[in-house]
Amino acid sequence: MAEHRKSRRRSAGGHTVRTAATIALAGAATATGFDGTGHAEPQLTPTQVEAKVDQLYQEAEAATEKYNGAKEKAEAAETRLGTLRDEAARRTEQLNEARDALGTIAAAQYRGGGLDPAMQLAFTDDPDRYLDSAEFVERAGTRQATSVANVRRQLREIEQLRGAAHIELASLKSRQAELKRHKKTITGKLGAARRLMSQLPAGEQAGSQAGGDRASRATTGARDELTALGAATEQAPNSRAAAAVSYAYSKLGSPYVWGATGPDAFDCSGLIQAAYRSAGLSLPRTTYAQIGAGQRVSRSELLPGDLVFFYSGITHVGLYIGDGRMIHAPNPSAPVREAPIDEMPFAGAARVV
Repeated sequence: MAEHRKSRRRSAGGHTVRTAATIALAGAATATGFDGTGHAEPQLTPTQVEAKVDQLYQEAEAATEKYNGAKEKAEAAETRLGTLRDEAARRTEQLNEARDALGTIAAAQYRGGGLDPAMQLAFTDDPDRYLDSAEFVERAGTRQATSVANVRRQLREIEQLRGAAHIELASLKSRQAELKRHKKTITGKLGAARRLMSQLPAGEQAGSQAGGDRASRATTGARDELTALGAATEQAPNSRAAAAVSYAYSKLGSPYVWGATGPDAFDCSGLIQAAYRSAGLSLPRTTYAQIGAGQRVSRSELLPGDLVFFYSGITHVGLYIGDGRMIHAPNPSAPVREAPIDEMPFAGAARVV
């Protein structure tokens, strides 16, 4: 038994094997620990913690973009539903006016004898069929055929509006359920990242979050920042791109909040949308829609104001400011800051103005 234990220790002597085994164990322990099973997590090195936290932030950001897309669609469905309901109410009011007019005619006929058609119209379970009946047509007379046809048309249109509203309501409920699922994923990933970070001593937590060259440009001083801003706006291809760059510089140090589009907090695509909104251009809400909002450009063609995208799923975006750098909203561990575009896997770029 002793020989067996000794042999296992020797076989795991290499650093690479130890690291792989530690990370694998950490992943397994993390997966069970987050489900509340209470298994103790192994002690990870600061480097391993940072790698795991970065992975969780990336996964959370991918879920955030899905959340943003679902929210955009839910808001559109809600707007359409409100429009349909307003239109149905307006058409119903017009229908009632038309019915009142027919009722007045029918009342006059009733005074001449016979059953009041207006009462039949008011209480029938199938007004469309009644309006089509020979009895009503005969009583209303050919002179009122246009009015009768108008009421029938309005009834059909109102039913169509109600059917469309029912479809939009179902769509809205589906989107709201999707929002809840994505929100649960996001909060779970961010909670997992916080728990991992809490394993480190306070000094190492701060160091891990600072990220060396990832720190905000604001820490280099106001003069350097103004110089860099001037250079970036001068190199921008047009005034709108320059305005977007200027806006992004003005938001350095703003907190990252998932789902936020400013003016005081942002997620990555929210910052881009707000920057170009300030320049008078409306961009889509999500990264995977923003990359298709303009002309694709190569990395060698980048100019200040271009959108730069990262990861294979196009889950992160920054605003290029020149010299191989961008301003972006990274994740909840850091505010809006300047960073090199080499910081993450480059996936493409787009020029939207």
